Amino acid sequence: MRLALLLVMLPLAAHAQDGQHGYQLFTTIGCSECHGTVGQGSRTSGPRLAPRTPPMAAFLQELRHPVNEMPPYPEASVPDADAADIYAYLSSIPAPKLSAKDIPALNQ
Repeated sequence: MRLALLLVMLPLAAHAQDGQHGYQLFTTIGCSECHGTVGQGSRTSGPRLAPRTPPMAAFLQELRHPVNEMPPYPEASVPDADAADIYAYLSSIPAPKLSAKDIPALNQ
């Protein structure tokens, strides 16, 4: 199993990941419909994907063989290079800068 993951990951390492292209894919192939435009997820649809993006191997496994209601995205429909770009986009999303103490309504 580890060898299989390594063989999948090697071509991705050679691909220069493009977060802008990843954002375009994320919004056009339907990811954002369930996971939100910044990967925030929701209780009723897809889980949170950012700002703490899972490891690439786990991301790719879930993309290809989802556990829940998400449709599978085989390599023929989302090539590994495109998946790496989507991953680059999600990985580039920063964590919110606000904390609970910065939100007035939570400090009353």
